[in-house]
Amino acid sequence: MTPEFQKSTMYVSNELESGAVQKNFDDDGREKRTGTLLTASAHIITAVIGSGVLSLAWAIAQLGWVVGPVVLLVFSFITYFTSTLLADCYRSPGPISGKRNYTYMDVVRSHLGGFKVTLCGIAQYANLVGVTIGYTITASISMVAVKRSNCFHKNGHETSCSIDSYPYMIIFAVIQIILSQIPNFHKLSWLSILAAVMSFTYASIGLGLSIAKAAGVGHHVKTSLTGVDITGTEKVWRSFQAIGDIAFAYAYSTVLIEIQDTLRSSPPESKVMKRASLAGVSTTTLFYILCGTIGYAAFGNQAPGNFLTGFGFYEPFWLIDFANVCIAVHLMGAYQVFCQPLYGFVEARANQRWPDSKFITSEHAVKVPCCGTYNFNLFRLVWRTAYVVVTAVIAMIFPFFNDFLGLIGAGSFYPLTVYFPIEMHIAQRKIPKYSFTWVWLKILSWTCLIVSLVAAAGSIQGLATDVKHYKPFSTQQ
Repeated sequence: MTPEFQKSTMYVSNELESGAVQKNFDDDGREKRTGTLLTASAHIITAVIGSGVLSLAWAIAQLGWVVGPVVLLVFSFITYFTSTLLADCYRSPGPISGKRNYTYMDVVRSHLGGFKVTLCGIAQYANLVGVTIGYTITASISMVAVKRSNCFHKNGHETSCSIDSYPYMIIFAVIQIILSQIPNFHKLSWLSILAAVMSFTYASIGLGLSIAKAAGVGHHVKTSLTGVDITGTEKVWRSFQAIGDIAFAYAYSTVLIEIQDTLRSSPPESKVMKRASLAGVSTTTLFYILCGTIGYAAFGNQAPGNFLTGFGFYEPFWLIDFANVCIAVHLMGAYQVFCQPLYGFVEARANQRWPDSKFITSEHAVKVPCCGTYNFNLFRLVWRTAYVVVTAVIAMIFPFFNDFLGLIGAGSFYPLTVYFPIEMHIAQRKIPKYSFTWVWLKILSWTCLIVSLVAAAGSIQGLATDVKHYKPFSTQQ
């Protein structure tokens, strides 16, 4: 074999090895992304369809047959439209071949910069923390509802059946400590698909029970075009809260960029994300309108805040139990969808600050039976466990936190879902000031700001009422 032939063989071999390595990595040098339209849609549905879908009957009851469905449709369109603008900003300066931005803050930094990056970080991560605390409370309520449902079935509907929710918050927290060891968003697809299936299941059960109740013999409830028949300030506050609940029910912009960062690069991520947003928002809108309107038809102006955990139904008790288990399982997945961006943010900053610390950077391969090799990191274990424990403790101390979550939602909905996507679109497309497009985008932005302000006012009023009756560590009804 001649030296020239050996050199040629080595060159071809090196080229093949280099090509194989490149196939395992994306254009930014990171591990090749494998996300698809299905996984992105599952992430979106998991983030958007929460157990709040079961409270939409209450929201429709406050607004009535005309305004309620119209508000649902309007905010579904606004959310989808602004999500398409945000999807185009994942890469910069161009949406197809520009540099990747891995987080919402990176996107704002690339397109707007300055103080707006800090404002984005505060709004996004405050919202993520608030949502995870709220999910801890809601999951425990669903678990308690299973015990209460069995109690009502055994002892009668007039029995008090008071159950302490704190043990169930602890159970939920233990499960989240385990799930939080999933390294990142890219490994979360299976959990999101499971959670999305659970959300469809309990929403369908609630919808089916509502249809059965509305179609029942001798069923008569009072409904109206304008909603509940109350006057004065209470009607105003309830309407504000209902509009806010509907607006925030669609918001998933806090995790949109992180979801988009899981998608494979071909076809272009922005195109796939727009299709996933259309699929996710269309699906959730259909369920929202069905659950809201049929729930209102079933319960009328007396619609409960949640017709599964609030016992709008008592029988069949086994089906109510199954639906509440589905809610709890869905929230286990949704908790991870919302906390993974926060985990990633803290861990990335820690790696930048202490790059030589083995406690922070070292990965230890551990073989897990039936699951293959798992890369174990001490800092990830300690920090994520601490986070879950702290959120669980806050949930125990402030069981009315869901009302506070409405205030957080009001504070983050406008900047994250509306303001930043519109401002970045204007900057990216270089839309001239005072042009027709610029003017109507600004009108949309200001209108949503007003919605956020009135919803915040409604949440503050609800919080003031809750604080008056607050008893720490009391048994939850």
